Amino acid sequence: MKFATRAIHGGYDPHGHNRSVMPPLYQTSVFAHDHVGEALPYSYARTGTPTRAALEACLAGIENARYGLAFSSGMAAIDAVMRATLKPGDEVIAVADLYGGAYRLLTRVLAPAGITVRFADLSDPGALPGLLGAQTRLLWLESPTNPLLGIVDIAALSAAAQARGIPVAVDNTFATPYLQNPIDLGADIVVHSATKYLGGHSDVLLGLVAVSNEALYREIRFIQNASGAVPGPQDCALVLRGIKTLHLRMERHCDNAERVAAFLCGHPAVAQVFFPGLPQHPGHALAARQMRRFGGIVSIYLADDSRAAASRVAERLQLFALAESLGGVESLVNHSATMSHGSLPAEEKLRLGIREGLLRLSIGVEDIDDILADLAQALQP
Repeated sequence: MKFATRAIHGGYDPHGHNRSVMPPLYQTSVFAHDHVGEALPYSYARTGTPTRAALEACLAGIENARYGLAFSSGMAAIDAVMRATLKPGDEVIAVADLYGGAYRLLTRVLAPAGITVRFADLSDPGALPGLLGAQTRLLWLESPTNPLLGIVDIAALSAAAQARGIPVAVDNTFATPYLQNPIDLGADIVVHSATKYLGGHSDVLLGLVAVSNEALYREIRFIQNASGAVPGPQDCALVLRGIKTLHLRMERHCDNAERVAAFLCGHPAVAQVFFPGLPQHPGHALAARQMRRFGGIVSIYLADDSRAAASRVAERLQLFALAESLGGVESLVNHSATMSHGSLPAEEKLRLGIREGLLRLSIGVEDIDDILADLAQALQP
């Protein structure tokens, strides 16, 4: 089946649920047994529910994976993958330009627990073999990266890591399964903040993991059940509903982002535009090979590289809400230095290029003429 069909029908059989066209919400914490010691598919909601199972199967289908796992947030999903693959004394190598929440987890939770964390520029996959050590147990990637939309070669990096028996995890939140499938490119684990594009309406908090290796699946599933960071049925139902229109929304997000990037490239108030769909983007050719389109995020450096200028533009915007998240139907603007990456030390922000004049734009599905008009008035002197 094609993507849109899998997104709408995948992982669910109405005949097992009284022919309900939509997966029902099993609003229960327990399931009754007939006999002591009876093995049931569901017994306690932390371990699993039919609503959550439908979402997990749907994710596996659209990521071309064997298994899906749902968590209470994107960070809970990342944490479960880290705990399932790393122990004290191990090393994780992570792409340097990554989400601030992942950086915080790595440096302030895992590193004090005895895990070595190394951040690396992975734009050249040929450099990876020289970085891998005897204790390296996980390679953590984002592509596109957050917030500067760097592109890394998932296939080449996966091949290099797996040649040494090291699993590869990819945060696919920005691309979504509609634009990119890391498992098809050789990765072992895919992670999503489903709070973003998969939910798509800024009304749910949820994380997802997709994996095909059964041993990895069992390890992550053990953490899911043992730690209990699982979503409730209402959250699962909201993401299931969102996935059904993912292909439609992503086409509009991509259309609008391409127009926005082109508009901002010629604007005197903008010093630089980060968008992999632009021919001048250093990862453009690679993105064209491993993605189907270029996504709905555009980041910019303002010509006036100050917090005051960034605040002035953000506060002038009428359609764009100043907010932490991304991927909803509405347009959002994020000041990365104080919001999504606010927990990074000042010197790390400087090294990565997360400047005061950086704004990350999540381009919504509003009419493009209204989006462009809003940006034009906000960027006026």
